[in-house]
Amino acid sequence: MPRFTIETTYRMPYYRHRVYDAATPEEACRLAIEDDDWSSELPDYECAGPTYVTGVWKGGGAAYEGKEIPVPSHFDETTQRKADHFSELLDQLAFVARLMGVSQVEFERWLPKAMAAVEKARAIIEERRDSNEQK
Repeated sequence: MPRFTIETTYRMPYYRHRVYDAATPEEACRLAIEDDDWSSELPDYECAGPTYVTGVWKGGGAAYEGKEIPVPSHFDETTQRKADHFSELLDQLAFVARLMGVSQVEFERWLPKAMAAVEKARAIIEERRDSNEQK
């Protein structure tokens, strides 16, 4: 029977409590995200993520040696699988987000919402702020 070396991992979130002086909650959140001092970090054991596969190699003790075998997508990290599928759903929405047999009034009501959803999705994928977020 063949043997395989399987690399698995899980995400362990860390948190910190910090006070920020800011005019709005959005500004305080931005300050917290931009703060790179994690000297007071603590692991959040209660929120550790599920185990997922990050590498497969044929043979025993073969990690990072030889050709890596592709990991079947259903063993990938769930959050990454959702993000990858989100991109596909965005592409599908963008494709159909045009006039397709609805009244002009319905279309004019629907289009701004659809375009806003597409723009927000693109912002998430591109790791940038939503267009309606204060800068």
